[in-house]
Amino acid sequence: MCGIIGYVGRRPCEELILAGLERLEYRGYDSAGMVLLDGEGMRTVRAVGNLAELRKAARAAHAEALPATTGMGHTRWATHGRVTEANAHPHSDTHGRITVVMNGIVENYARLRAELQDAGVVFRSETDAEVIPHLISRHYGGDLLQAMRDTVALLEGHFTIVAASADEPGRLVAYRQETPLVVGVGKGEHFVASAIPAFLPETRDAILVESGEIVVVEADAVVIHDADGVVTRTPARVDWDEDAAEKGGFETFMLKEIHEQPAALRDTIGDRLRPEGEVDLPGLGLDDAALARVERVHIVACGTSFHAGLVGRYLLEDWARVPVHVEVASEYRYRTCLAGPGDLVIGITQSGETADTLAAMRVARERGAHVVALTNIMGSQAVRDADGVLYTRAGLEIGVAATKTHSAQVVALALLALKLGRARHVLSAAGAGDLGDELTRIPDLVQEYLGSPAAAHAMEVGRQYADRPFFLYLGRHVGMPVAYEGALKLKEISYVPTEAYPAGEMKHGPIALLEDGSPVVVVATDGHVFDKVVSNIQEVRARGARVIAVATSGNEEIAAHADAIMFIPRTPPLLASVLAVVPLQLFAYAVARARGLNVDQPRNLAKTVTVE
Repeated sequence: MCGIIGYVGRRPCEELILAGLERLEYRGYDSAGMVLLDGEGMRTVRAVGNLAELRKAARAAHAEALPATTGMGHTRWATHGRVTEANAHPHSDTHGRITVVMNGIVENYARLRAELQDAGVVFRSETDAEVIPHLISRHYGGDLLQAMRDTVALLEGHFTIVAASADEPGRLVAYRQETPLVVGVGKGEHFVASAIPAFLPETRDAILVESGEIVVVEADAVVIHDADGVVTRTPARVDWDEDAAEKGGFETFMLKEIHEQPAALRDTIGDRLRPEGEVDLPGLGLDDAALARVERVHIVACGTSFHAGLVGRYLLEDWARVPVHVEVASEYRYRTCLAGPGDLVIGITQSGETADTLAAMRVARERGAHVVALTNIMGSQAVRDADGVLYTRAGLEIGVAATKTHSAQVVALALLALKLGRARHVLSAAGAGDLGDELTRIPDLVQEYLGSPAAAHAMEVGRQYADRPFFLYLGRHVGMPVAYEGALKLKEISYVPTEAYPAGEMKHGPIALLEDGSPVVVVATDGHVFDKVVSNIQEVRARGARVIAVATSGNEEIAAHADAIMFIPRTPPLLASVLAVVPLQLFAYAVARARGLNVDQPRNLAKTVTVE
């Protein structure tokens, strides 16, 4: 969850570390810190708040940038301990000779902390991470690599650690246990980080570190060790555009990424969709014959990815006629797993590092199911844990609240549904071709919508309702997960209490929440349940609610039932979900901005959830 960057080289590294942390701030931003090493020891600076606060603290500590050429930094998303300067990383041992930054959780820290306290160690923070520098110090005999080996053997959990010793100022030693770690390879310098964007402006050559490996980083060398010895691994070239991490003229990353959805959808479809609805997905690890034998599909995911999975269920069941179970990964991993041979399990995780989804995928794979990772990040842990992969091609997403990655996941699932439908002979070549043609129109329709007055109208409606204390979101059939996702966006970035419910179930409880003037957002796009949705609208209007409808362009009937309408272009009902979520993203965005909130860094959230 937290962001880590380290540097060893020949350049003064303070600004490199600060700039890298700013590019990792989406991973956590409640506090931050850095440590710089030179021949005189370690200089640590920490601050509560975002990276601007750390910069202020650094200038207060030393007016001029220090010449140190080794250092590391951390931006925190709190798991253990309050948001205080004492709990901010880096953490050091009693003598200030060993310092560490960590992402993840040490599950057995309480026992280790008690043992260290019994031995006379005085702790200065409430964090689980602080046990690590004390343990390294206990095992340190002049070799940081060996001390790291001895320490990680005592730890339980999932974490990435980067450690430095004042006695070895030109060296960093890092260890990865499940949570991400990547090395940036430069000329006479190297980086270690939680994610590639941290060092992207400085080098495009990267080495992915596997779980269970220790990496020693020096100015002229990177040496990776696993349990059997030294590992040889060639750097890969990263082709991301540096501008992907900039706002491109938009006021926020989130708004930029909402407008990047057409490109993300086009790229995700790319060359995978062929004439007559043929779909080329070689990364699945299953040929057409194997796909035809699939008995059930299980989708495991969290948050926004879970909502994409719910849309995927409708697509897969309708186009491929295969039973689909969609599960919250954090629950699936602790239930009795009934997946097995003959089942296809799809783990959806934007980052490829979501802890609960990874665990659910592993449970299913142990049971003999064929597991496919649906992710946006090449080389991520989900890819390495799976039997196959289906990549979205959404590009870098900085905003914590997912937008373009969600819509790309839905389109990727539509491709899979077409592929499975053809393999199972549910769809004819002509039928699949028609659906494929409609799918290829979706990016253009999203672009048409975003450039139209309808998009500005969605934001205006949001501003009109920005002061309301509660919202109810409703939808039926494929509109239900759209309502869930729209409500999640509003909760994430505006902090307004919001309930989302299947419209037909609303009268079984949530209707009691309504009072005169309560805003109810209803996904009322055209389809076979439209009349049922209208009936549900009447039920809430009878209680004095104000209805905000997402509807299909050209539907004149909806005007008689709604107080405000956000129209989207017409498309087949099952594919309307990709379009219907866009005005809800803009609506939530406008509410949050009208309330003066930072939509890119909503409180208490982080972009990548690598802890349970």
